[in-house]
Order: sequence, then C-alpha cells, then structure tokens
Amino acid sequence: MSEQNPEIGRSVQTGDIVTNYHDVGEGAPVLLFHGSGPGVSAWANWRLLIGALSPKYRMLAPDFAGFGFSEVPDGITYSRQVWLDQMIAFMDATGVEKASVVGNSFGGSMALALAIHHPERVDKVILMGAAGVPFELTDGLDRVWGYQPSIENMGRLMRETFAYDPSLITDDLVRMRYEASIRPGAQEAFSAMFPEPRQSGIDGLAHAEADVRTIGHPTLVVHGRDDKVIPLTNSLTLLDWIDNSRLHVFGRCGHWTQIEKAQEFAQLVDNFLEGIG
Repeated sequence: MSEQNPEIGRSVQTGDIVTNYHDVGEGAPVLLFHGSGPGVSAWANWRLLIGALSPKYRMLAPDFAGFGFSEVPDGITYSRQVWLDQMIAFMDATGVEKASVVGNSFGGSMALALAIHHPERVDKVILMGAAGVPFELTDGLDRVWGYQPSIENMGRLMRETFAYDPSLITDDLVRMRYEASIRPGAQEAFSAMFPEPRQSGIDGLAHAEADVRTIGHPTLVVHGRDDKVIPLTNSLTLLDWIDNSRLHVFGRCGHWTQIEKAQEFAQLVDNFLEGIG
C-alpha cells in the first residue's frame, strides 16, 4: 500500500492489464469485486470490510480495468468478458485456486459471471446491491453513469443518490472521490464504459436467466431497501433464480450497504462464510 495514497496497493500482470490490488490477511481467500461509481477503487469500496475480516480471511480486492489504479493498454474496449478474463488471470497470478466472492453492484454482475463460467473457482457467492439481471435503468444509475466531474456533482451523487443518510458523507469523503474522478484518464475511461443509451450498459451486464439458474454455490444476496441505484427487485429476482440462496434486506439503507451498515454487513458476511445461521 502506498503511504501517499492508500488506494494504491500491489500490482500484478494479468494479461495485457496491470492490476492494482490489495491482499490483506491470511486464511480462506475472499475476492472483493467493487462497483462502477465515478472515482471508485477497490480500496474505496472495501476498506471497512477488509479491516473487519482480514484477521480471519485473506481479503483480495482488485481494481477492474478502467477503474482505480489498474493500468490498461491503449484502445481497450471494456466488456464483461474483458473484466472476467482479467479476474481469472488475477486469481492465477495470486495463487488463488478457489475463493468466495463478494460483488457490489457492477461487481455483482462480475461475481455472477465468475460463478457461471468458472464454477470450479468459486466457493460461496455474496451479492450486494447487484446488477447482473435485466432491469430498467433507474434515475439513480443514470446519474451515476452520467456523472460529469465537479465537486458539487460528486457531493449530490454521494449524499442524494448513494446514501440513505447524507450525514454519513463528509466533505473530505466527497473531495477524495471527486479528486479520484479527475485523475488523468479517469473520466475518459469512465464515460467510455457506459455511454448513452445507458440501458445498453445494464443489458451488457445482465446474464440470461438460464445461466444464473445453473449457479449451485451457496449464495447470500444483500440489498439496501432504500437503494436508488439498483432496485430491490434485482435481489428478489436473484433469490428466485439461484436455488441455494438467501436474502437479507437492510432498512434505512441505500446503495452503500458495506459503508452504511458496515459492522452489521461484516458480521453477516462472516457468519455466512463460516456457515453460521
């Protein structure tokens, strides 16, 4: 981890992509797949969960290509397949034969992709406010993917769209995410991933019902009841389609369950991984 910037961890070659990642703790490996908000990184999404669970598990949090501090070749075309190939190469490079995977929002679609296409590499699945099934574009997701950099826009996005309780969002947190969103190349990569019409971005992340129904791994589905970005109906669909699944819904919680309900979420994940409850 960089002393100057905690979001910069280790780096490893994963095909044509140099993946920035965090590898903290020992024990059974847990992969953490971040979401797709502007200025996001694996560390920004998962620092609290890493802190809570790294005493018991090996917590691995990579930056997907186009996000955070991973380095991508010129002319890359972002797609679910590119990101999936990156994650398989990442597991190979870090010596992870099989892991439980936690996917947040966009990362939920990628967790599903890993379980569908490489089931032998997955132990348990945890999906949090997950994309990955068909749904109509929400106003909240349209605002997220349509973000134009300014500190005012970032503040509105974080306080009015992501969080249920805006008092959780400090000015320092807004500034940190804003500055991350204006790093050289960051906005260009971000705007290239989910251009208008943004429904096509949702469709590109959605898996066929028949494919999702092949998932036999124990699966925990988690959602904030008041999520304005990804609708709660997504998690109800996943509960229906994945046979070995359970659902936990947090009231008074928006899209950032791992931050808004940090302690409760960490305990929920730990119990599930341990087979408790």
